[in-house]
Amino acid sequence: MHILVTNDDGVYAPGLLALANELRSLGKVSIVAPDHNWSASGHVKTLRRPLRAKEVELEDGTLAFACDGAPSDCVTISALGLLPERIDMVVSGINPNANLGHDVTYSGTVTAAMEAVIWNLPGVAVSMDAPEYHSGPLEYHTAAQVGKRVAQRVWENGLPNNTLLNVNVPYCTMDEIKGFRVTRQGLRVYHDKLIKREDPRGQPYYWIGGDAPSGVPEEGTDVGALSQCYVSITPLTLDLTLHSFKEEMAAWDF
Repeated sequence: MHILVTNDDGVYAPGLLALANELRSLGKVSIVAPDHNWSASGHVKTLRRPLRAKEVELEDGTLAFACDGAPSDCVTISALGLLPERIDMVVSGINPNANLGHDVTYSGTVTAAMEAVIWNLPGVAVSMDAPEYHSGPLEYHTAAQVGKRVAQRVWENGLPNNTLLNVNVPYCTMDEIKGFRVTRQGLRVYHDKLIKREDPRGQPYYWIGGDAPSGVPEEGTDVGALSQCYVSITPLTLDLTLHSFKEEMAAWDF
């Protein structure tokens, strides 16, 4: 098996290397990741400028490609031939903070896995629920182990068409995790505020600020599973059609 590993935090992020090293026991691993942080970048496709990718050496001597595009661009150029060997799976992460509910539309980690689906490849996004304002190095070992276990099960069982897995891991040791739950998207609650300031020339500029998002820990959801120290695995589909509403809407007089 040939696994492409990418992320949205940049090629030198420690979570990327931890995930790649753990996945090596499953097969060949190639790394193509952004050359800088693309967090909350959403699903990007770069068409109006050239993309560049250069080989770099990571902390432990691992070779990787650093691309000046978005996480989804990294998947695209890899699938189109940057990597000469065919890719069998894309695993994205490890994001240091959870991607829950509506986060999946913003997250570069998750949309890299979405891009994999577009190229008919199994896609897995791995995030962990580290404290929002944690100081010092983070521990990625548990999330890397979980990522490997999920990737192995995907390889053994396959995924339906147009489907990716969004995996969120509690920030604790493997022994402290209570288990794995297959979940649905929960409700993420955002506390955004618009902060207006002026530059030295008196021109206004804006920050989207506010407190960190929270969530509603409803049973059966990704938020609920994490709150109870379970790994959350949410199968997502790229078909955003609200099929249950189609018949009613067809009766509208347009």
